[in-house]
Amino acid sequence: MATTLIIIIAVVAVLVLLAVAAVVGRRVRARRELRRERLTERVGGHRQEAEAHTSKARELLPEQQAKREAAAEELERADRHSRIAEEHRTRAAEIEAESQEAGERVSREEKLARRHEERASDLEEKL
Repeated sequence: MATTLIIIIAVVAVLVLLAVAAVVGRRVRARRELRRERLTERVGGHRQEAEAHTSKARELLPEQQAKREAAAEELERADRHSRIAEEHRTRAAEIEAESQEAGERVSREEKLARRHEERASDLEEKL
């Protein structure tokens, strides 16, 4: 009977171990399934965000292209204005040089006028 009891206890122990293993196995599978579901939800959320950002990028692309074109036009306009300004500086320098020359001619003419006025005065005194 002792051996029968040992066999019964061993069988019960094996059955208990199998039951515990089955319960633990179910829990492990349930945790894995729950983890997989959560990860699937996170993946879905990230994909949704990626799609939203991709859509927004597509929406913003025409604006970016338009601004790039406007910037290129402004740069071209600035270059044109710079060339025009340089032409005006050159012309101003030429006019300034002409003004200096005219000033020198004015001084010569005034000097000549004074000299002739002095001669006229000298000649009047002799009259």
